[in-house]
Amino acid sequence: MTQDPRPFGRLLTAMVTPFAPDGSLDVDGAQKLAAHLVDHQRNDALVISGTGGESPTTTDAEKETLIRAVVEAVGDRARIVAGVGTNNTAHTVELARSAEKAGAHGLLVVTPYYNKPPQSGLIRHFTTVADATGLPVMLYDIPHRSGVPIATETLLRLAEHPAIVAVKDAKGDLAGSARVMAQSNLAYYSGEDAATLPWLSIGAVGVVGTSTHLIGAPTQDMISAYERGETATALALHRQLLPLFTGIFRTQGTILVKAGLTLLGLPAGPVRSPLVDATEAETNQLIEDAAAAGLSLGAHD
Repeated sequence: MTQDPRPFGRLLTAMVTPFAPDGSLDVDGAQKLAAHLVDHQRNDALVISGTGGESPTTTDAEKETLIRAVVEAVGDRARIVAGVGTNNTAHTVELARSAEKAGAHGLLVVTPYYNKPPQSGLIRHFTTVADATGLPVMLYDIPHRSGVPIATETLLRLAEHPAIVAVKDAKGDLAGSARVMAQSNLAYYSGEDAATLPWLSIGAVGVVGTSTHLIGAPTQDMISAYERGETATALALHRQLLPLFTGIFRTQGTILVKAGLTLLGLPAGPVRSPLVDATEAETNQLIEDAAAAGLSLGAHD
């Protein structure tokens, strides 16, 4: 059976998790935000309970509740990918099975962090999780957070597993990843907003974004233009959006996304500790970055 070259579409946003003012889960807000991201920002899929969704500070029960709510809201018109990665294989398997029961369409599995397993440990971890459900798996390669890269040879080994279909790459090894793409059917998604266009040029199919909460639609236009061969248009859009592709990471991305969504009157709420909400100066800088990218967030009082 031929694998879908874009198993999760082109544009995915790693959705933040809306909280109520008291810090509790805002389920209604999550459904409204998901609908906005799909219907107005033109996302093909959403990642729920990724790190950008503050997964380190949400309970397993909250994760399952979130997936069920978002699947109910937009699961008929977007793919819902559950972030289930931890540094404990058994716990990751539990989260994967819970996500499948809750209706998720796929899994995002990050490299186990902090305990720094060898490559043989990564192979066993990822294949054990992939064997645990009937869902397709996207690997998340982000060594600056996990401490360990997924080596090129390891990726080629993992690509042999029928359920492992994609990679979210925040490693930035274009040469190594180009080899993986040439020698496997793994679909690559940029894990860094500003690197999306360069990644497309070597065979990637899209992005799992953060700034795409705010500029998903023009990012979708950029990817589509590149795929049509309209590279000048794609480059112009890349340059237009670059101030927000990068500006959203002036501090931790979730913090500024929630600030931007709040300015737009969309569900977001506070962040949970150890994160802290954006300062007035950070919010004002975000407004400037958004304006430079062609997006008005209004004036901050």
